[in-house]
Amino acid sequence: MKIPVYFSPDYSVDAAFDTVGKSAVVARSLRDDPIDGIELVEPRPVGADLLGRVHDPGYVHQVLTGERGQFTEHGADFVASILASTGGVVAAVESVLANGGFAGSLSSGLHHARYDRDSGYCTFNGLVVGAVRALDLGAIRVLIVDFDAHCGGGTASLIERLNERGVTGIEQVDVSVSSFDNYPSRPGVMCRVVGGHDYLEAVGEALDSVIDPRTIDLVIYNAGMDAHENAGGATGVDTDVIRERESRVFEWAARNECPVVWVLAGGYSSARFTVDDVARLHRITAEESARVGRVQWKSMITPASATD
Repeated sequence: MKIPVYFSPDYSVDAAFDTVGKSAVVARSLRDDPIDGIELVEPRPVGADLLGRVHDPGYVHQVLTGERGQFTEHGADFVASILASTGGVVAAVESVLANGGFAGSLSSGLHHARYDRDSGYCTFNGLVVGAVRALDLGAIRVLIVDFDAHCGGGTASLIERLNERGVTGIEQVDVSVSSFDNYPSRPGVMCRVVGGHDYLEAVGEALDSVIDPRTIDLVIYNAGMDAHENAGGATGVDTDVIRERESRVFEWAARNECPVVWVLAGGYSSARFTVDDVARLHRITAEESARVGRVQWKSMITPASATD
């Protein structure tokens, strides 16, 4: 059973900023050096109606008509990018709720977006859009796990707004190494900012803090690589720490029988750390999801079916 990882050439815009450019580099890496158990799948773009259930419909219209957005100089290419990359999150959600297991989308620029405005290079909050789609499909509890370097204040604000409208069931645990876009913790929404040397401990504590994890219907994992010390993060968060983080997330999910959708989130190049270096970090998420997924799948095969 292969893990679908959603990507369309429309995801990537030829821009200087990695948020809208690096997905093509990660996809090329997965094609040129395939990971056993991973397959690339092209999603459909998300529809405006679903976006308008999370964001202000007027804002959605302005973005889709090119009137607003942080990358409007790219015109139709930018609109196609955000529709495709958000559609990939939705497709991954639909896949795991139908089939179980894990799925990914090479999407970035999600967790800072607010109800009626973009923020921090994020236009639409695909994490919350995906969570709302999961509720449509019958999920009762959706947990967003955000381990990007920066806090997911946009996500927290949208969860609160949905709660005020009577839409419940979306929770978040958030461990960051930067206070950008931080917010106060409250029941069901936890934010913690730590240093690099406390990072793995905080990750473990965040996962352990989830109440009744076996009742979670879906995890949406914002797997930012910008926590890495060379990709914009904190000293002490090296590649080994990132791999251990990914291992813990997927093993925790497998133990608790939680389907997982993962996305790229942050991770940035510099003069000394190329976009190919960033892509190699993002591959770790795919590698660990495939490794844990293989073990999980084998454990589900009964002796009788294994000999058929």
